[in-house]
Amino acid sequence: MRIPRPWRLLIAPAALLALTPGALAAALGGPAELPAPARGLNLLVVGTDSRAGITEAEKERFRLGGKDCDCTDAVMLVHVSAGNDRVSVVALPRDSLVELPGPHTDRRTGAVHAAHLAKLNAAHPEGGSALTIETVQAATGLEVHRYLAVDFRRFMDAVDRVDGGVPICTDKPLKDSATGLDLAVGTTRVGGGGALQYVRSRKADGEMDFGRIRKQQKFIVNMLDRIRSAGILKDPAKLSALASTLRGTAAAERGVTVTELLALATRLKAVGPSRTEFATVPVRGFNPVVEGVGSTVGWDAAGAAEVFARLRADRPLPPGDAVAPSAVPVADYEPARGSSLICP
Repeated sequence: MRIPRPWRLLIAPAALLALTPGALAAALGGPAELPAPARGLNLLVVGTDSRAGITEAEKERFRLGGKDCDCTDAVMLVHVSAGNDRVSVVALPRDSLVELPGPHTDRRTGAVHAAHLAKLNAAHPEGGSALTIETVQAATGLEVHRYLAVDFRRFMDAVDRVDGGVPICTDKPLKDSATGLDLAVGTTRVGGGGALQYVRSRKADGEMDFGRIRKQQKFIVNMLDRIRSAGILKDPAKLSALASTLRGTAAAERGVTVTELLALATRLKAVGPSRTEFATVPVRGFNPVVEGVGSTVGWDAAGAAEVFARLRADRPLPPGDAVAPSAVPVADYEPARGSSLICP
């Protein structure tokens, strides 16, 4: 369904409710142009520590004080199979040692830098979405087709658009003084603020950033499950509002559009948790301290190469026993089906 541009502004909300997600995408932004590569679509999804729009009351309640660096504290490479029947999500630890490609212009100072070593999360403050994409492509050998960055404000607001909240479950108490997280054993429904405390926590279980990545992956699965069970996928107006909240209005290199997010939701409407898989890139251990960079995470070269080769070939992730154990036990590579992460 293609609605001429002059008429789009005249469409009443009631009429929008009658449209399918695909038709709504066309109504809001023209035909979806989301790529459909022969070997699958790669989206780079990052969570930044920007506190823009966060109120003082929220900063106090959810322990969001401090100065942000506009760093990417969550970095996930999302691969959607060419058949739109499988989704693989590979987390890249924020402290991964990478080379920032050069030459590039530092957007903070205007200085031109040659290629240099840095932590992965330093790419965004130094060169924005463009440098982040270049860095991930160089490190993984995968083309990034679309990019989505979500800051604290948009994360909280997106979660709050899910009526009744999103479940978080734990088999042991989780308490983190840094984020204010305080969860008892069992399942708790949370809104945006509580969700942000959970996905930011890395001191509650002694598993450092690797535990935080697993929390983020578990939360994503349960939020998607709630979006499905709450009927949001079948409600064009709610789905559009959710996509708009996540996307925001900031310009980004290869930034996914709201129309494309709606098109992606349509493509994946039949893909349930059992057809999703989550993992962290295989990690060898911690690198020796690099001057000017600090302590960093070193990938297992062979294991990482196998993971990214599988994605390039549009195949499922390799099993855990195909990768050598990490020198850091909590960082052992072990893919998980999304269905195994659903809260009871």
